[in-house]
Amino acid sequence: MDSYLYAPKDDYKHRAYWRELYTVEEAEHLTGLISSARDHGITFYYALSPGLDITYSSAKEVAALKRKLEQVSQFGCAAFALLFDDIEPEMCEADKEVFQSFAHAQVSVSNEVFQHLGQPRFMLCPTQYCAARATPNVQNSEYLNTLGSKLAPEIDIMWTGPKVISRLLTVESIEEITDVLRRPPVIWDNLHANDYDQKRVFLGPYSGRSPDLIPKLRGVLTNPNCEYGANFVAIHTLAQWSRCNVDGKRDPSINDSVSADIKLETETEDGGIGEDVPSTLSPNMYHPRRALRNAINEWLEEFSRPKAVWGPIAKPQQLVAAAVPVPIIPSVNTCMSVTTTTTTSCSSGSIPVVNSNQLQALAEVCSSVTSNNTDSLIQPSPGAVMNSLVSETKVICNDSTKSSPLVSSGITTTSTSTGEPMDCNPTPPHSSPTHTAKSSLEGGEDISMAETGSSTTGTGTSMQVEPVQPTNNCSSSTMIVECTNDGSTSLPERTGKDQLTHEDLALLCDLFYLPFEHGGQGLQLLHEFNWLKSNAHLVTHANCLKKNAAEDKEAPNKPEVVEWMERAVRLEDMSCALNNLFRRLTFCANRELLYDLYPYVWDMRGVVSLLNSYVKWLASGQFPHMMATFTLGSYTWFSKGWKETFMSGEQEPWVFRGGLTADLQRLLPVDSGNDLFIYKPPDVPSSKIYTIRPYLAADESHVYDICRRTCMDGMDGTDCFRDDPDLVGNKLVGGFLSLTPEFCFVVEDDIGLVGYALAALDAKQFHKKLEIAWLPEMCRKYPQPEKRTGETLSSAEELKMWFHTYKGEVPESIHNQHPSIMCCSLLTSVFDQSVAKRLVTCLLAALRANGSFGVYVPVNSKDRYMIEFYGKLGFLELCPGISPDTVYVGRAF
Repeated sequence: MDSYLYAPKDDYKHRAYWRELYTVEEAEHLTGLISSARDHGITFYYALSPGLDITYSSAKEVAALKRKLEQVSQFGCAAFALLFDDIEPEMCEADKEVFQSFAHAQVSVSNEVFQHLGQPRFMLCPTQYCAARATPNVQNSEYLNTLGSKLAPEIDIMWTGPKVISRLLTVESIEEITDVLRRPPVIWDNLHANDYDQKRVFLGPYSGRSPDLIPKLRGVLTNPNCEYGANFVAIHTLAQWSRCNVDGKRDPSINDSVSADIKLETETEDGGIGEDVPSTLSPNMYHPRRALRNAINEWLEEFSRPKAVWGPIAKPQQLVAAAVPVPIIPSVNTCMSVTTTTTTSCSSGSIPVVNSNQLQALAEVCSSVTSNNTDSLIQPSPGAVMNSLVSETKVICNDSTKSSPLVSSGITTTSTSTGEPMDCNPTPPHSSPTHTAKSSLEGGEDISMAETGSSTTGTGTSMQVEPVQPTNNCSSSTMIVECTNDGSTSLPERTGKDQLTHEDLALLCDLFYLPFEHGGQGLQLLHEFNWLKSNAHLVTHANCLKKNAAEDKEAPNKPEVVEWMERAVRLEDMSCALNNLFRRLTFCANRELLYDLYPYVWDMRGVVSLLNSYVKWLASGQFPHMMATFTLGSYTWFSKGWKETFMSGEQEPWVFRGGLTADLQRLLPVDSGNDLFIYKPPDVPSSKIYTIRPYLAADESHVYDICRRTCMDGMDGTDCFRDDPDLVGNKLVGGFLSLTPEFCFVVEDDIGLVGYALAALDAKQFHKKLEIAWLPEMCRKYPQPEKRTGETLSSAEELKMWFHTYKGEVPESIHNQHPSIMCCSLLTSVFDQSVAKRLVTCLLAALRANGSFGVYVPVNSKDRYMIEFYGKLGFLELCPGISPDTVYVGRAF
């Protein structure tokens, strides 16, 4: 690596305030960075993005551009770039009178600045920076041809390939753009950029680019993940690629003398990798899997390097429904970048929008993929936003008497974009302060930047930006310090079994591989769960026969049943391996690296654990109405054409948002459960693992105990629990455990049970069974209390009276829309907000697999806590109950 391109949009003087000079304090930061690059033999490129509002024909504007770059040159910078990506390809009226075209305007300014600075190393990012944006195409683009013929030949031109994020870069495509630009391009590679999808981080190797490209390029810049620590593999494998000259994955027919012994990796039927890296590779051959293995070997050492945590715990997460391609809301963040033959880059902050043209091809394959949540995109969680080199809340301007506010608590920033960004997160057009001022002068309303942060024409999407909320008394928005319960800052004590291994990191990389490709172990997870779900009828039938042993004593030992059980164990093993990775990562000494990766691993572990819990329920064989086939849910990885479209690279990857996590979630039979997959990671990493599993008879006393403990706050404890601790449990959970145990789930930690979710598939039948098989026994156990004149019943007496006066009368409208009934409760010791959602998701999946489409919960109308609890789980108030003390909440799925 020999170059670094500086272009972060959270340095607002890079783009939105591009005319403003740096203050003395800001200059010190930049000078130090430039000096450090020079000391390490790295060429530091300073990039400026004036395209939002520059008047190309204005001598004053060009002078401001020169002045800004001159200032940076005084800091020691000797290489520069002008970026004209992600702007409107239109000129103002003044420019139209001077320049023949948009391209001529950009060429004129770029050449003039290049000459003024003494012809330094110089790069330009065009507005048409990929083949998909070339009008009408690369060869016939007037814009690109003008750049090629008019731009100074010493100026390098950036290019992302066929797409914004290109799956493949071919020699033919590079030769085509080289002919048009009349110079080899510098590849701005977004392969590992993740700022368009907050559910994904890319830890796979540099891939899809043959080393045959190297002599045909001026260089390669990698625009990597937002998280600094997550970029080791991306950068390391690019560096390996840059030292090779033979493609280790080339088809043997192309060059038998070089690669006759090389076999391509192939995906097996169960999703695994059929071939490992061939042992015959010579050092000058590049093979992605070998490069990944080499990178992991060195990355492993980084996890043992003690590092404290600086800055926010995690980037702001714009959590959205993972299952459906709708407009994405990326976070505002700072990215780093590095490069190989030439350069690397930085990125952050705007809102890409999936347009109709891009979705058309996908729609033909997945015509019924629709969103239930497209009109209610989720607000981001609180997070720190860095807005300048020295201030988190304002941009300091040298030539003005006051600083410009950027972000404050509670301010709404409306942001959209005209397209998917080159760096995947641009500032949209018309968002600069100058443009705002111009609009004001023209009679428009003068709106501060804090309110229009990056607004464009079209429909906006509101986004709240809030400062970091300190965690405990030991942390702040500047430095995050992990604290124990007693306020100390010691790290978790580690043992030998807590050390991360090469296998752990290989699993990590496979789960978060590349934009158009899942890693081998990720594919295996998909295939195993889908097979188990699709063949659940095997164990259903076997368990039915097992109950009637006279019919078929050998049913459980049939080969197909044995295979199902073996594959279920395999899924269990993969879930355990992920649990081990999660726990070991939490104990690593490099807390900075942990905080970068924790939200992703935490989310993935929860999803895989949820799938494993569902499979355990299938294996229990206690489902009487299991549907023969699973045709529920939205389109999945196994839907016709989905995988092929995903892997083809014909669609930008943000069309398939959510990555492997979303692909796994979509396999659960919960049609409208998208909101149940939206949760905020813990503020401070924890190794605590919660496991959801089917209820067992031995759990009964523990479920009763949880019910009692969670109900104590609402009742007087003097008599209600002292005389008979099972009284409240017999009312609230006993019927479910006794009559419908097949739809009961519990959640446990390393100590014991901490929660439950219980349901009955058919609420009407459940009420009838209660009256016949449960209430008579309870009435015998609890004689009806006598009402004394002038005295009210105690809490215990009221509970006993309920057994004698109960009537399972529920409005017919409730049963019609929500045929199932449930209850759920968690101990207050469970701080992980996702546990309740995952628990309910597992229960809803079990109900949905048996034909239900809605569930309701009767709640005391005065119990606002429980109403709010279910509200957070997506339950809506349906209607008052027949009893004035009861209200029904429910959700469809």
